[in-house]
Amino acid sequence: MAKLKIGICGWGNVATGLYEQLVNGDEIYADWEICCIGARRDNPKCNPGSTKILRDIFEVVEEDIDVLVELIGGVETAKDLITRALCSGKHVVTANKAVIFEHGEELINLAKKNNVELLFESAVCAGTPAIKMFSNDLTANKISKVAGMLNGTTNFILSNMEEGASYESVLQEAQEKGYAEPDPSLDVNGTDAAHKIGILAALAFNSGLPTPSFYVEGIEDIQSQDFTYANDFHLTVKHLAVAKLNDEGIELRSHPVMLSKDSSLAGLKGVRNGIQFDTNLLGEFHVAGSGAGRESTASGLISDIFALSRSNGSSPMRYPDFSKKPNLLNFDDLVFKYYVYLEVKDEPGVLALISKIFADQSIGFDKVIQKDQLGNGNVPVVIFTDPIVENEMQTALKDLKNNPVILSSKIIRIEDL
Repeated sequence: MAKLKIGICGWGNVATGLYEQLVNGDEIYADWEICCIGARRDNPKCNPGSTKILRDIFEVVEEDIDVLVELIGGVETAKDLITRALCSGKHVVTANKAVIFEHGEELINLAKKNNVELLFESAVCAGTPAIKMFSNDLTANKISKVAGMLNGTTNFILSNMEEGASYESVLQEAQEKGYAEPDPSLDVNGTDAAHKIGILAALAFNSGLPTPSFYVEGIEDIQSQDFTYANDFHLTVKHLAVAKLNDEGIELRSHPVMLSKDSSLAGLKGVRNGIQFDTNLLGEFHVAGSGAGRESTASGLISDIFALSRSNGSSPMRYPDFSKKPNLLNFDDLVFKYYVYLEVKDEPGVLALISKIFADQSIGFDKVIQKDQLGNGNVPVVIFTDPIVENEMQTALKDLKNNPVILSSKIIRIEDL
């Protein structure tokens, strides 16, 4: 196994977790030397000892290192740092899914040009194996679908809401435990999961990085009653990211769904991530593991460094062929079953009005539930629909919102894994 000189850029939670693992960890790391750390400020939670500290992170590139580990976050500065390192003949390991999503194609081509490696296992699902599995272990397989719960923070929130906790209290707990950032918007609005499924789609289907714009929705509007109604039909609510290939192109999306409780992904609780792969040789199989926290992320980073240390000049990654990009399907043309939650005025004829609006779009009902009045005097109506095209559902929702007796509406798509 080759000796490696390592420079770390960034000194936050993940970087210090990696440092502690390498310094205090297994003897397998004995041939790895942390030469320097690029840190604009100190982290009082971790003492780097005698390791050289550089306040200008770009100076790390000029040091005598083999591998630069980029953990500064963000996009443009990270891209500039990675670019300089690759052009200087340094390998790069990163956990930064945003920079890979936005500039991955350019950076991968730059790594190839300079005969070095750009590895990013921790950019998707932290330490849960996904990236190198795509690149190496599934080479013999034709992959038709990848579906996953790819954000540990949202899964932690939804799992606790299913047990009766409020969104606000669980989000605060996630922040206190370090699962969510002080600004959690990229987690809860679906962007983080979208970046990850975009990366997986690029590896599986050569869709490009960045991918064209696709449908993204977060969990901010999920409420406790959604779990109650889902449970009545042996369903639960999760945030799912999906990449699916057919003869017409790629279906790509990231949004909340209702899943059968019997599905393998539905049973994952807390910060666990899970991915389901549909393949031609292995059939359907799953991987699951922790998707948040510095130890989990450090695991993925170390796996990349280890891959470099034993590569012996051969690439540990099979990169996509970006010259063959399939068509991205229009989300409005996809077909789903839907859970529809409405709050309506308690007046005669409202249910008939709702039925007519849906019938005008040829939307059939599988189940209809009308409960007693809410505390505000309004009445909840819950509908589970037959399969229908997304565009027709959106037209029906617009018609509902334009009617004064319909006070609020919400849909959650039902996913059949």
